Amino acid sequence: MSLLTMAMVGMLLLLVLMLLRMPISFAMFIVGFLGLMVVVSPTAAFNVLSADLWNQFSSYSMSVIPLYIFMGEIVFRSGVTESLFKAAYKWVGQFRGGMASTVILASSGFAAICGSNSATAATMGTMALPELKKYKYDETLSSGVVAAGGTLGVVIPPSTVLLVIALQTEQSVRQLFVSSIIPGVILTMTFLAIVYFLCMKNPELGPAGPKTTFAEKLRSLIGVIPTLALFIFVIGGLLRGWFTPTESGAFGAFGALVIAIVMRKLTFNNLKDAISGTLKSATMVITLMIGAMVFGRFLTITRLPYDIAAWTGSLDVAPVLILSAILVIFVIGGALMDALGFLIISIPIFFPTIIALGYDPVWFAVVLCMVTTAGAITPPVGVSVFVVKGLTPDTPIMSIFKGAGYFLAAYAVVTILLIAFPKIVTFML
Repeated sequence: MSLLTMAMVGMLLLLVLMLLRMPISFAMFIVGFLGLMVVVSPTAAFNVLSADLWNQFSSYSMSVIPLYIFMGEIVFRSGVTESLFKAAYKWVGQFRGGMASTVILASSGFAAICGSNSATAATMGTMALPELKKYKYDETLSSGVVAAGGTLGVVIPPSTVLLVIALQTEQSVRQLFVSSIIPGVILTMTFLAIVYFLCMKNPELGPAGPKTTFAEKLRSLIGVIPTLALFIFVIGGLLRGWFTPTESGAFGAFGALVIAIVMRKLTFNNLKDAISGTLKSATMVITLMIGAMVFGRFLTITRLPYDIAAWTGSLDVAPVLILSAILVIFVIGGALMDALGFLIISIPIFFPTIIALGYDPVWFAVVLCMVTTAGAITPPVGVSVFVVKGLTPDTPIMSIFKGAGYFLAAYAVVTILLIAFPKIVTFML
């Protein structure tokens, strides 16, 4: 049996195991380990476990994963984001769709110190959904804007997805975080434009709230200072080279603790829940990476990624067409399964192809994050949508998907912009 055939058999077995509802990390580990045993030898398979995995995951740099997750958990559990929501509403609540715009602005602010779409959607939904109902906002728009706003937690740094992509493709975490700032801002602005357009077209979707004075607007910014300071310190310090990504995560976690304590928002139970949530999330991410590493070693031995890269390079078509086909695969994959899981499976297959086509790896990582994040609000597996469904059980799930679907246009527009003008991503490098 040829190596290519073995790779195809492995991919088929992986698909079968996932359809049987086996966790993705375990499925990748089993297929990769068995594949190495068959293609090379049992000794080689066990060497990957005893040597390669230890060398990779005993590295000091791996601690950046739980540190950034812990920072987000502290912010999420302690409720310091309430001031973000109030400040945003003071500035834009008086306009049509102002409360929906408030959700987007507050979500972007929370995303800047969180990095999780689920946590962002849950936090904003808890605060915003009762207010949206109070001001008689359309149910579909209300639930949809909370779900869509939650996805900003993955696009705006620090992002867990970008962190995993950086580690898996051996890129600089600093470069990916810095490069995603402008795309994240553009995506936020596009979300706001969609809300404005919808509410101008149909004012009943989002009526205007009470007006506020300029003095009230300025006073509201006082509550935003701690969050803004934390973001500037963590990302700004990373940009300026004051500390490494790992040190950035440590300072961020410590800063979040200090802010929560000073604002008297941190209780013992919140701290315990934050630690528990960090352990669960970090374990999930690291287990996925272990499975991906073993599976990736198997694919490398079979040379499937390099054969695909060579084949696509020989095609007499424009590279942008191949890129578009690959991105469509990621869109479909992100819609059918957890985006992070699909990324970890597919990056070893398609990343060599993108490099062979001459695209910048940092640019591709940001585009990839943008494309797969849209899967969080697309059926059938839209994690942000199901988070919102848990917060508002009376709202039909399809209504939430419909409301979130308004914002898929923003992802399409921003992705096209990034492809047409790659300097949007790379000019800060």
